[in-house]
Amino acid sequence: MTYRFQFRPYRRRFLRSLTTNHGKWDIREGIILRLTDESGKLGWGEIAPISWFGSETLEQALDFCRQLPGEITDEIIFSIPDELPACQFGFESAWEWGSGKWGNEFFSMPNAPCPMSHAQSFSGLLPAGEAALNQWETLWQQGYRTFKWKIGVDAIADELKIFESLIQTLPAFTKLRLDANGGLSYEEANLWLRTCDNLKANAEVPIEIEFIEQPLPVDQFQGMLELSTSYETAIALDESVATLRQLAACYQQGWRGIFVIKPGIVGSPSRLRKFCHQHQIDTVFSSVFETAIARRAALKLAAELSQNNRAIGFGIDHFFEQEETWFQSLWNDL
Repeated sequence: MTYRFQFRPYRRRFLRSLTTNHGKWDIREGIILRLTDESGKLGWGEIAPISWFGSETLEQALDFCRQLPGEITDEIIFSIPDELPACQFGFESAWEWGSGKWGNEFFSMPNAPCPMSHAQSFSGLLPAGEAALNQWETLWQQGYRTFKWKIGVDAIADELKIFESLIQTLPAFTKLRLDANGGLSYEEANLWLRTCDNLKANAEVPIEIEFIEQPLPVDQFQGMLELSTSYETAIALDESVATLRQLAACYQQGWRGIFVIKPGIVGSPSRLRKFCHQHQIDTVFSSVFETAIARRAALKLAAELSQNNRAIGFGIDHFFEQEETWFQSLWNDL
């Protein structure tokens, strides 16, 4: 099959800077793809790289798109190299969209409603630091019952005090995830895990700490493997499993805990499906602050592949202005 190929870069400003151990992030940049088949049917895709997380850079993705001809084939789409995982996801999901493989629940326009859109299925992302104490209530009123809070950003003593306040403030039976983005030392990770285990043992605190996400840097996999067997509180890998190649490597090295999968940068959707079906891993699917186009493809994968009824990490709409016409403006104005 031959497709007419077009693409448009985009920029979306965060309402407030997203602060993690990797630094501050102010503008989300990416690329929207459009494939048109011989019958005129459209397929939409999105390349939303995060280079500091393990994907290609935006410039590498743009270079790849620029060197492609105006007409591309299935063979080109399925031979994108592993060094371009966000491109693999964007092109293959556009191909799936256009080929009708998503079924009738998906509509032709990219900003149509997404599947699994009810808030209780989602984990709401709280801002780092004390701002979390003011943000959770708004998300709770919207229906969120699982929250993720960034740690490893400020001094650990300060974060532990905020954590204590957060635990005392959150309603009973809330689930809380702590995301360090690889920003803790081994000693700090032990302290956080001990703190969470003590909380778990306290019957008077009906809050569940679901897991600590990526406590140590990617190059300290063995340390995280050791920690995962030393405490009751679960550990989830995130940066360590950013791409399919990393995902397979961590599995082969013995990781049987939680895998946080960011579909937008993990690579080929078809190969991800094969891996998950083969190994039945414990997954949490998570956003890369993509637009509705990539989110649609990511949520389709999450609906297919999620295990253990875990909330998915797509509660991020409050980080952007909701602009209904963004897509039409992008495509028509450039």
